[in-house]
Amino acid sequence: MRAGLLETISFAACLCAAPTFVAAADSDEDPARSSAPTKKGSKYRSPEDGWLDLSAFLDEPYGFAPIVWPVTEPAVGYGAGVGLAFIGNPGHDARAGFGRPNITGVAGAYTDNDSWGVAAVDSRQWKNEQLQTLVEVFDGSINLDFYGNGKTPILEDQPLTYNLAPIGGLVGAEYRLGRSPTWVGLTYLLMKTDVSFVDPPETPGLPEFRRESRIGALTPTLTYDTRDTIFTPTRGTYIEAGVGLYAEALGGDDDFQAPYVVAMQFLPLHPKLSLGLRGDVSLSFGDVPFYMLPFIDMRGVPKMQYQGENAAKAEVELRWQCWKRFSLVGFVGEGIAWTELERFEKHKTVTIGGGGFRYELARRYKLHMGVDAAFGPDGPAFYMQFGSAWMRP
Repeated sequence: MRAGLLETISFAACLCAAPTFVAAADSDEDPARSSAPTKKGSKYRSPEDGWLDLSAFLDEPYGFAPIVWPVTEPAVGYGAGVGLAFIGNPGHDARAGFGRPNITGVAGAYTDNDSWGVAAVDSRQWKNEQLQTLVEVFDGSINLDFYGNGKTPILEDQPLTYNLAPIGGLVGAEYRLGRSPTWVGLTYLLMKTDVSFVDPPETPGLPEFRRESRIGALTPTLTYDTRDTIFTPTRGTYIEAGVGLYAEALGGDDDFQAPYVVAMQFLPLHPKLSLGLRGDVSLSFGDVPFYMLPFIDMRGVPKMQYQGENAAKAEVELRWQCWKRFSLVGFVGEGIAWTELERFEKHKTVTIGGGGFRYELARRYKLHMGVDAAFGPDGPAFYMQFGSAWMRP
C-alpha cells in the first residue's frame, strides 16, 4: 500500500519517503528474535564476530533513531536529508511476518537544483496486528525536466524545465485476512500541486496545464507477501495489485484511473547466492495530469523522464555473499513507456545495468546497506541502498 502509492503521488514525498521507511525498517522486528533476551554488551558490535552490527540497538522495545542520508537521484541532483523516527514494537505474535513496529517520523531533504521536500508519517498496528494504519502529510518544491509524455512531441534535445509544488496528505489502512500473508487495503489521497514552467507558455510542445491542480483518490489494494524479510529478502513472493480511482467527487479536478501490479520473486540458489526477479506494470485511463502519468522507474533512469500513458519494467538482480559481511550485487533491467495500450505506439524503451556492494548492517534483521552504480541512457548514477533496492514495507 505505502510504497506503491508514494511513488505516484508526488516527487516531494519520494524525496522523504525512502528514509522514513529506513527508520521503519531499521526497527522492524521478528518477534521470534525479540522474545529471546539480548546479550548484554555493545549495541553497535556483534558478539559473534566483533564487526559493526546494529541488531542489539534495533532490539530496543522503544527507540529513537536520527537519520542522515545522501540524495543521489539524477532527476534532481545531489543533496542530503535528515529525519527523526520514534519507534515502538507491539510484539504480539511470535510468528514470522508479525511484530512490526509503530513508527512516527519526520524527514526533510534538499538537493543542488533547489528541490526540497518534507514529510511526516505515522504507521501503527492494531488488533494484534490484524490491522495496520498509515497517515502522512507532505510538502515540497521539485524542479524537473519535461521530455514529453506520449501526447506531446518528444523533447530529448531541449527538455522543458518545470516546477511541481505539491502539498497534501493521505490516510490508509490494511487488513490482514485471518492470520495469512494476504492483506486488503484502502488509501485516500488529497493533494494540491502548483505547476509552473520556466519556459514561456508559447513554447512549442508545451503541454496544457493549470497553475493549480488538485488530486483526490481512493486506492484499493490486495497484497500477498511471503518474503523472509522486508529488508534484504532471499526467498519468498511479493505481489501487490491496486487501482487509483481519482475523481472530482473525491476532491480532485479530474476523473481518471491508474491500475498497477508489482510482482517480485526471491530464490535462494546457494547459501551465499540469491536471485531476485521483479516485474511492474502501471496503466492510466482518463484525463490524467501529465505529472501523474506512469514513468519508467529503475536505477539508472531519472525519475519522470520516460513517461507515457502506460509503463512496464522487468529487472533481475543477483547477490553474492562473497566475504564475511560483504556481498556483491549485479542487476539488469528493461523498461518501456507507451501511449496506446494495445498497439505500443509512441513508445520509449530503456535498458539499464549495474552493480554494487552491500554490508550486513544488522544480521538478525537481514538488513544490508551499500551503494549501487547504475548505467543507463544518460550515463552512470549512484544510489545509497538501505535494504533491498526493491524494498516495500
